[in-house]
Amino acid sequence: MIDVSRQVSDAIRESGMDEGLCVVYVPHTTAGIMINEGADPAVARDIADRLEALVPWSAGYAHLEGNAAAHIKSCMVGSSVTVAVREGRMALGTWQSIFFCEFDGPRSRRLQVHLIEG
Repeated sequence: MIDVSRQVSDAIRESGMDEGLCVVYVPHTTAGIMINEGADPAVARDIADRLEALVPWSAGYAHLEGNAAAHIKSCMVGSSVTVAVREGRMALGTWQSIFFCEFDGPRSRRLQVHLIEG
């Protein structure tokens, strides 16, 4: 789990947008994006550990590529988050951060940040 809050915040600031919505999208089938607590790194570790317990890497999956667990975890976490932007900043809660979740890597990945003024 990689905290990408700073990169998203930088994109908002560079755009000059004052009010609106920020959509962060992960265009990969074995990665995800989520908002959760960023103040205590143990939370991200706990989430990753629990996902691994729920969806272990080896469990007799039919997918021939061998990364079915990554696909399932990606479905559970999701591929996008939306955050309100107020006064040029993400309106996240006090402890919230945006995390990129890698389930089948490391690999070369990218995030898409879409800004909707309004």
